[in-house]
Amino acid sequence: MARQRPPETTRIRRRPATSPESRELELSAAAYDLAEEQIRSGTASSQVITHFLRMGSTRERLEQERMYHEVQLMEVKKEQLEGQKRVEELYVNALEAMRGYSGLGSNAGEELDPGEE
Repeated sequence: MARQRPPETTRIRRRPATSPESRELELSAAAYDLAEEQIRSGTASSQVITHFLRMGSTRERLEQERMYHEVQLMEVKKEQLEGQKRVEELYVNALEAMRGYSGLGSNAGEELDPGEE
């Protein structure tokens, strides 16, 4: 007997997720698919409908945009702090180089007590 073709609603099996993040995305996609089916068939609960109404609102889009910009701002601040550290390192290196050029050496100032010069 010939093999029958599976119905259209049958999902294609994929290999299992390899990380918790990908598993979360996989389950989230399945939940969205199920919610979409329920909404289209008219069997969705009021909670499902309310959730998607909120997600599609202008307020939610603005909130998502605000959070996106906050993340960008934090990344810029992080880059600025890293840049400041790099500038401080350059100043220390420059001061050590100047001490070396003047003949004091990099540790000469630390070896003398204040008043021994």
